[in-house]
Amino acid sequence: MPPTPPATPKVAAFFDLDKTVLAASSTFAIGRGFRRRGMVPPSTSARSAYAHASYMLRGADHVQMERMRELLSDLVTGWSTDVVADVVAEALEDVLVPLVYPEAAELIRWHQQFGRDVVIVSSGADEIVRPIGERLGVDHVVGSTMEVVDGRYTGVVEFYAYGAHKAEVVRRLAEEHGYDLEASYGYSDSATDLPMLSAVGRPHAVNPDRQLTAHAEMHGWPVLTFAPPAGAPRSLAVGPPSPAAVGTVGAVGALTAGAGLGLYLARRRKR
Repeated sequence: MPPTPPATPKVAAFFDLDKTVLAASSTFAIGRGFRRRGMVPPSTSARSAYAHASYMLRGADHVQMERMRELLSDLVTGWSTDVVADVVAEALEDVLVPLVYPEAAELIRWHQQFGRDVVIVSSGADEIVRPIGERLGVDHVVGSTMEVVDGRYTGVVEFYAYGAHKAEVVRRLAEEHGYDLEASYGYSDSATDLPMLSAVGRPHAVNPDRQLTAHAEMHGWPVLTFAPPAGAPRSLAVGPPSPAAVGTVGAVGALTAGAGLGLYLARRRKR
């Protein structure tokens, strides 16, 4: 009797969401629905608009991510979970879906064609991240979670899917689903996701911030450049950083040895 061939390792592709799959901050993008309901005071709207503009242009470091977490925690205290779900549902097709990078959507489908699980791991609220992931047809979604008592948010962050916590999520899912992390893929725009990217054998930088660009260049990671979606509101979406802003990175290679995607999904970064 011939020997049983070795099992093919199960592979996953882990994606950040904001500025990696979406050309904006998902939380800021649906803010209009909350403002329309009088849930966000004008002073907070101004602060969040400034924070979003800074985030889109320069990215966010650890201090800024913590400030955004605190701002979100203070803001949602007392909000009804049903109202939040309604706002997200209303914004999904008209606001959030138009912000999806076409290259990211194609890349997700490409991984799925090869039988790989696709996972979104985002610091955004699970109530926002999960519907987007389901709309994109990914296999698993992990976002930050807030404590809820009697149908309202208390302001306590139960789990913040950020930094090292993202890497913990990746390793936990690998144990649960049998992923071979060395053969798996990772995609993010931010240096704050270096723990997640370093947890897989095939990390990729997408429209990266300055620090991630430098790290990718040093370690020979592929860099993908996604263009702003044509249908995205100009007030929300922003294009990739200019080469002068992020430094020069070598041309993007094949996404996987022998697979030959050829990168119609992403432009080669200019030298």
